[in-house]
Amino acid sequence: MAMKENSMSMQLAEGVPGTARPNAGAWVVVPAYNESTSIGPVVRGALAHVDGVVVVDDASADDTGEQARLAGAVVLRHPVNLGQGAALQTGISHALAEGARYIVMFDADGQHEAAEIDRMLAALRDSKVDVALGSRFKGTTVGMPRLRRVVLKLAIAFTRLTTGLKLSDSHNGFRAFTADAARQLRIRQNRMAHASEILEQIGQRRLTFVEVPVTIRYTDYSKRKGQGNSESLNILLDLMTQWIRK
Repeated sequence: MAMKENSMSMQLAEGVPGTARPNAGAWVVVPAYNESTSIGPVVRGALAHVDGVVVVDDASADDTGEQARLAGAVVLRHPVNLGQGAALQTGISHALAEGARYIVMFDADGQHEAAEIDRMLAALRDSKVDVALGSRFKGTTVGMPRLRRVVLKLAIAFTRLTTGLKLSDSHNGFRAFTADAARQLRIRQNRMAHASEILEQIGQRRLTFVEVPVTIRYTDYSKRKGQGNSESLNILLDLMTQWIRK
């Protein structure tokens, strides 16, 4: 259960009087754990493109929640650490309750480009699909560790084998959903296993999707936070666990 820290109303992006804002009704969901250094800029960047941002503070030991609130986000806090999958589900439920038409999943460590939210939502609308999935391999990667590239390629092959989805990037946290598609998600897995779980549900529910080229920046900070070799090993462990379960 999440505890609401901030009931701030949605910030509406300014538009030209008399014209519709293309991203009207869009919310960004950001799962966060000990991200006080990066969360403020992430929230402010996202709010320039959508109506609202909900940050789910997954029992951080630092002031992640306060920094997110000061930046303009609605903040929900898990009293205990439940993992990224649970944080995403909490944020999705809140955004849907607020009447979101579109929901964008976005990482808290600053590796995604906020300006590309527009591209993701445009692809969702223009292609008339249920889901837009970011792809670093169709887009740009900066500073990716070699081991992570190898592991991600293995994960892509595993995803194609187990779900039938022909994707170029299977563990990208940058995703956009229509409200109807988001309502069908039931995310129960944590760590990186939730990424595979989301894709499995897209396949099982026969949701239509499009891949969108995006930029992923691996900084010293993001690598320390889990985007380096240790997280690559976690992905391998999750894939092995899923293979055994199947």
